[in-house]
Amino acid sequence: MASIQLGLIGLGKMGGNMRERLRKAGITVVGYDRDPTRSDVDSLVELVDRLESPRTVWVMVPAGEATHSVIDQLSALLKPGDIVVDGGNSRWTDDEKHAKLLHARGIGFVDAGVSGGVWGLQNGYALMVGGDKEHIQWLEPIFDALKPEGPYGFVHAGRVGAGHFAKMVHNGIEYAIMQAYAEGWELLEKVDFVDNVREVFRSWQDGTVIRSWLLDLAVNALDEDEHLEKLRGYAEDSGEGRWTVQAAIDNAVPMPAVAAALFARFSSRQEDSPQMKMVAALRNQFGGHAVELERPEAGKTAKTAEKAG
Repeated sequence: MASIQLGLIGLGKMGGNMRERLRKAGITVVGYDRDPTRSDVDSLVELVDRLESPRTVWVMVPAGEATHSVIDQLSALLKPGDIVVDGGNSRWTDDEKHAKLLHARGIGFVDAGVSGGVWGLQNGYALMVGGDKEHIQWLEPIFDALKPEGPYGFVHAGRVGAGHFAKMVHNGIEYAIMQAYAEGWELLEKVDFVDNVREVFRSWQDGTVIRSWLLDLAVNALDEDEHLEKLRGYAEDSGEGRWTVQAAIDNAVPMPAVAAALFARFSSRQEDSPQMKMVAALRNQFGGHAVELERPEAGKTAKTAEKAG
């Protein structure tokens, strides 16, 4: 049987690790990135030429214009029977447009919500996908290589758009959980009779109903900076929180926890927020997202993608 091949566009924090995990599983990956030090080829044309037909190309670039541009270029380069997978954090409303564009040329389209952050190489990636059943079946060896070992971590969520919609809701829930941990942490830090907040968090890691991977990552962050004094209380929102709240409004679904967590992110941009120190630390732990470090001696902050420790 011929080796399974995949073209992978976008070799950043997640894309680069996905290429490594796929190769370890025996899948031939031809990667392209605008950064030539990461790329296996010099252009999208060369990437397509290196793949045997029918081709599968997985796009891992930022949502919005970057994804639109890449899919538009692929629509002219690929042939009928090929498949494009959008594994970025695209808004689900864009998926139907991309599917329609590619379908007109006989090219399949699958949207894949991917979760796992910088830990995906080691632990595997949770995959939520949308598209036609025959396309999902064709891609199954790739999904199997990327997902965690065991029965969980993959779902064919529905038709085109369902994968990104499911990932959007996942991220909205993530907002709310992180916010709850952050609020609890701030209250514990505030009172003078709790002497060891870090160890309180650590004690919750086993035997409690609120134990989770995010809690484990919170403890990691506190081990690196016990009172999060090196961080500024500022946290970005990546877009999915806003989209989740908007979808809730459009469908008359009450989501007060997710909405409040989103608005708390906005409040972090008005002044230094203790809660947002924890949210920023958690985002850095699971996704390698940039954090802003306090630099009291200069009266300024510095942004870094490194784990603050």
